[in-house]
Amino acid sequence: KNNINIGNFKISQNSKCFIVAELSGNHSGKITNVFKAIDLIKRSGADAIKIQSYEPDTITLKSKNKYFYINDDSIWKGKYLYELYKSAYTPFSWHEKIFNYARKKKLLCFSSPFDKTSVDLLEKLKCPCYKIASAEIKDLNLIDHVAKKKKPIIISTGIADEFDIRLAIKQCLKNNNNKIILLNCISSYPAADKELNLNHIKTLNQITPIVGFSDHSKDDKASIASVALGAKIVEKHFMINENTKSPDKEFSISSKNFKKLV
Repeated sequence: KNNINIGNFKISQNSKCFIVAELSGNHSGKITNVFKAIDLIKRSGADAIKIQSYEPDTITLKSKNKYFYINDDSIWKGKYLYELYKSAYTPFSWHEKIFNYARKKKLLCFSSPFDKTSVDLLEKLKCPCYKIASAEIKDLNLIDHVAKKKKPIIISTGIADEFDIRLAIKQCLKNNNNKIILLNCISSYPAADKELNLNHIKTLNQITPIVGFSDHSKDDKASIASVALGAKIVEKHFMINENTKSPDKEFSISSKNFKKLV
């Protein structure tokens, strides 16, 4: 589909770029920081704020066995999954207040759900579109549940090969939902410039007419370059300022720099 509407924003191959500020865990566990972020995101000129919808108990187990221990080269090395998610989640009980506040400020708000419960919650809040996070691209049950809502679906392709991408799309089309946008994405946090492979945007563009870029690098250069390669959506992690305490700080940019990016 060559035109996809998210709220009042019409995304097409000729539209201006749709810029999404991803808040993730950068509220440091305080809802007042979410409200503050919404004010600053609106002021920066971005088009939307994105949150993530899960709670530690809906996404993992409170287990201390080795399979739940992060033992790679990431910035989260040495943590158990449960404690990582506990330090980053946006409680379900905040969601309604966040959506209402964003509406009041005339800023689009949407989310990445990680299970059916969170999709149902977001549906009640009239979420205008859904984002499938890279690691969920293989969760065809989740994609099926989202596709049935008939809203636009933005899919990050960080851990996927072409087979995974086509399976996810097939699941959407099975539900007569062709409002699909693929995002080039590298699931390294932060992603080094040399691994970004921005030319992949052109490859994705052969699969869906509208594509974008989810940027986990340390600054905004890759986001800007992605637009030159045809990205119509740019998603970048946003933090209020450099003093933000968050597990996602390393690949986020401050509100001042976000304004420059826009």
